[in-house]
Amino acid sequence: MSAAPPRRRPPGVHAPARRVRGVSLLEMLLVVGLVAATSVLAAAAFTGGFAGAQLRSTAKEIAAQLRYTRTRAIATGQPQRFVIDPAARTWQAPGGRDGEIPDALDVRFIGAREVQPSRGEGAVMFFGDGAATGGRIQLRRDSAAWNVDVAWLTGEVTIERDGEDG
Repeated sequence: MSAAPPRRRPPGVHAPARRVRGVSLLEMLLVVGLVAATSVLAAAAFTGGFAGAQLRSTAKEIAAQLRYTRTRAIATGQPQRFVIDPAARTWQAPGGRDGEIPDALDVRFIGAREVQPSRGEGAVMFFGDGAATGGRIQLRRDSAAWNVDVAWLTGEVTIERDGEDG
């Protein structure tokens, strides 16, 4: 016996669609949402959370304003001064720039007394050649701290996490 020939469909009749198994849009969105939430939590845990972000952000802002003050001194050829008041939690840069430091942060300034505008305030003077009087602004919250340093000879502004624990 021979096998029956395969059945042919009449012209214009298509084979029934096969059911394709896959992932629905809702399932995909759920997975993406879980991955995003996990990433945010992991990032907060590794970077010290939102308190650490506030500390870093403030240190970066002060460093940027110190660099601005140095650049302005070089551009104008005139000495420019950056002033910080740890007790009032404020800073002032040339050109009417000023800002406040969040209450949650402790502020310390170490620098030359000769350029202090008044008792309790600190200042860093930048000169037309880029040099500076130097100094350090330390911002601390709990056991974390960041130092913003100004080199006296070159006026270079650097920022780094303080190595002390406690």
